[in-house]
Amino acid sequence: MIKKNIILPGIIPANQILAIAVLFFLCTGMVGTVFGKNGDKEKMDKIRKILEENNIPDAPAQWVTRKPLFRDGADFNPMAIAYGCYREGQAPGVKGPSVSEIKEDLAIIEKYWTLIRVYGADDDTERILSVIQKGGHNIKVVLGIWLENEEGKPEKKAANIKQVLRGIEQADKYENIIESVCVGNETMVSWSYHRMQPEHLIKYLRVVRNYVKQPVTTADDYSYWNLPESKKIAAELDFIITHIHPLWNGIQLEESVNWLDKVYYEQLVTNHPGKEIVIGETGWSTDYDATKTGPGEQGALIKGVVNEEAQKEFMKMIYKWVEDKKVVTYLFEAFDEPWKGGGDKTGPREVEKHWGIFGEDRKPKMAFRELGETFRIKKENKKP
Repeated sequence: MIKKNIILPGIIPANQILAIAVLFFLCTGMVGTVFGKNGDKEKMDKIRKILEENNIPDAPAQWVTRKPLFRDGADFNPMAIAYGCYREGQAPGVKGPSVSEIKEDLAIIEKYWTLIRVYGADDDTERILSVIQKGGHNIKVVLGIWLENEEGKPEKKAANIKQVLRGIEQADKYENIIESVCVGNETMVSWSYHRMQPEHLIKYLRVVRNYVKQPVTTADDYSYWNLPESKKIAAELDFIITHIHPLWNGIQLEESVNWLDKVYYEQLVTNHPGKEIVIGETGWSTDYDATKTGPGEQGALIKGVVNEEAQKEFMKMIYKWVEDKKVVTYLFEAFDEPWKGGGDKTGPREVEKHWGIFGEDRKPKMAFRELGETFRIKKENKKP
């Protein structure tokens, strides 16, 4: 028995509905979107499979250094800022800032800096990137991918893979905002609590660089980058991010920037000739707990004066150094973050809570209260 199409009054046949739907998708450009999503899923599944394997991808047959993006415009400012977005009662993986809180932060930041650094690829970073894009802020971002030691720890490996996949997605989605991708933070230095195996970091660096368009780097303390073995990791990078903290290294305020200069040129540039080196963290805390005097504790390591006046003097010196040397430098950091240094489990004077140039309440500390206009970006002097 042959079934014929039966057309009831007011009913469009199924084959005509399909034809209309295809025509609609073609006309509106949604076919690309639908198939793009499927393609993206296939791409991410492929990357996940590579990450789950124990093999390290081959290095590129021919290395071509990618230059950090957005550096050539008239608006580029080599003084940048590390941005931690967490306020009182907030912390990574616990509770993040609202969109309105991020908007408040970025309104402050863009008065003084056009380049920020964030440390993880997660929902909080997604909101930051979205606000920058939708709000048309003149801010570019170094996107961080947070990694931890995964040796014998399957849950850590799963978390690392999740970060890498999210970072690759964000680097693609916000290509016009993200200037580079930083894979891992302080994962190689000897004192890091989340120190990784070098081969694990190399694997993540290669996978990320294979699937993003931006330059790729990792961040670590100067006391790692000045070692001969750091050259193996540096060879995987488009440029190096280093942390140089005079305060943590027992340096007095008046010698802080001179010491930083010597570390940068005599130890790092000498060890990595021809490689761009960005200072990803430097700053001066405004409080610390001097009673913590055990090995490696703040009370034993810190020798310089710690208060808002000292931070102001450091800001004056480091701004002058950056202006003279033209070295991209990230101040650490924009705002105080109460969750750091153990959060509620430690006292209010814990040093990690007090590196902000602005307080947790978003009010400027002495440095920018008195010198803010000096450091403000003079937009009238910039080319349109």
